[in-house]
Amino acid sequence: MEERTRAYLRGRFGDHYRQASVTPPPAANEREWGFIPWTDGPGETMVRHRSLLDLGEIEDFLGRRKPRHVYFSAGRYDEPSASTMSDKGWRSSDLVFDLDADHLPSVVLGEDSYAEMLEKCKDALLRLLDFLEGDFGFDDLTIVFSGGRGYHVHVRDERIRHLERDARREVVDYVRGIGLEFDELVDEESVAGTAGRSSPAQKRTLSTEGGWSARAHRHMLDLVDELLAMEESDALDRLQEYDRIGEGKATAALNAARSNYEQLEAGNIDVHPAFYQLAKILLHEVVAADNAPIDEPVTTDTNRLIRLPGSLHGGSGLEVQRIDREDIDAFDPLVDPVPETFRGHDITVEVTDGGLVELDGDSFTLEAGNQTVPEHVGVFLMARGRAEKGKE
Repeated sequence: MEERTRAYLRGRFGDHYRQASVTPPPAANEREWGFIPWTDGPGETMVRHRSLLDLGEIEDFLGRRKPRHVYFSAGRYDEPSASTMSDKGWRSSDLVFDLDADHLPSVVLGEDSYAEMLEKCKDALLRLLDFLEGDFGFDDLTIVFSGGRGYHVHVRDERIRHLERDARREVVDYVRGIGLEFDELVDEESVAGTAGRSSPAQKRTLSTEGGWSARAHRHMLDLVDELLAMEESDALDRLQEYDRIGEGKATAALNAARSNYEQLEAGNIDVHPAFYQLAKILLHEVVAADNAPIDEPVTTDTNRLIRLPGSLHGGSGLEVQRIDREDIDAFDPLVDPVPETFRGHDITVEVTDGGLVELDGDSFTLEAGNQTVPEHVGVFLMARGRAEKGKE
């Protein structure tokens, strides 16, 4: 990044911060703070081990220093400005989740556009919230667009703040479906034996109420509905796509599904041994479809620094923005976080990496060279290293 570009962005970030209202997190004085300035030369240098007392009132600090990135710690400490973690005196930590589009299995890097990547990341966010709200019962959630490639979720429930790394890793494993075994999802109960049997039979069911068991049941029933809507030959071919399901088992499973739909709908997977085997095979599809592919190190790290909501992301010029739970579906990460400071006028940039830009409801295909573009587009390109500031 050239000095002229750096100076321009730093100045405009400062203009934004002088007008912005930024709310610090709870217990802000107990947290470590860090920031990355608009330094000269290659690379980025993190300034950290600061307390809010060191920085001063947050809005004054932002307007004065005009930082490129701003962070605060998930952890709360006795001495947040101590220079080593061992000297800080850890008290507790928020449980923080990070979803990054670059790390999602569904994203095809080099093929998916920025907009497509963020749309897939929102789908992953909704799955994560289903776990946090439905499975864990958390309601004190702060949901944040990172300003870059994804979303953060902060859980500040008193019940989890004192969890250490191993316990947090168990949470990670659960929402990612790591180590999930089908038998752990199945409830067994004794039922009256049939004629000629002296001992009770076992009935195996999947819960329809919640958790991974309900996810497995929903996925299984979706497959049943798909099969019953097909011609028989197509349904048998579909079933034989699964490992260890030949024509005989496929026929038995399909007949069981036709004859016992109400039982399957209620969660009973013991309608036929072939169907039970099919339900067990489906588990890997359930995990792939319904897991939340969070970044494990962020959640397990009790000392993690995370972006400050209300600040600007120095790699995009977009705002790190809180999202109300009821507004997630309507939230557009390429429109809503565009700062008003950068709207309403054009600037000249020298595009070094042309191509598609989708921002603020518009789409631009830019060629390399000098271009006049809306400022929010120019800031986005410069922050991402795709342009330098041109001469006006």
